[in-house]
Amino acid sequence: MNASMLSYILFSCLLLSVQAQYCGVREIIRYTQRLLDDSSVSCPCRQTAISSCSCLPIPERGHELACFVDGTKHLMENNESSNPVITRLYWTFQALLDRNLCKRLAHDAQCQYKTKGNVKEFLKKIQTTYQEIE
Repeated sequence: MNASMLSYILFSCLLLSVQAQYCGVREIIRYTQRLLDDSSVSCPCRQTAISSCSCLPIPERGHELACFVDGTKHLMENNESSNPVITRLYWTFQALLDRNLCKRLAHDAQCQYKTKGNVKEFLKKIQTTYQEIE
């Protein structure tokens, strides 16, 4: 094995270890704060009524990313005015889950939850989860 091959392998390992720690913390906190400041996302959660503001999963520990993907996808599909911030959050969560990038959040492809909440409660859960990582 020559020196250039060794340096390539070391560089690749370094890239993988850095990539495995990418969680998008600041970006996600900034996006959720922007959505929380927007009053149009604060409609109430009605478990029985079918509305555009149906309830979103508040994930159990270890299922955060999967539930964040499901919840933001639901918001994207049921939001009359397509919000680019929600779309960006969805694709960020999907990439983190697919590529297993954020090692600090346990990865489980299934969203498991005991409770549901309205959009504000869901966004606050995202925010507090990512503030704990920071």
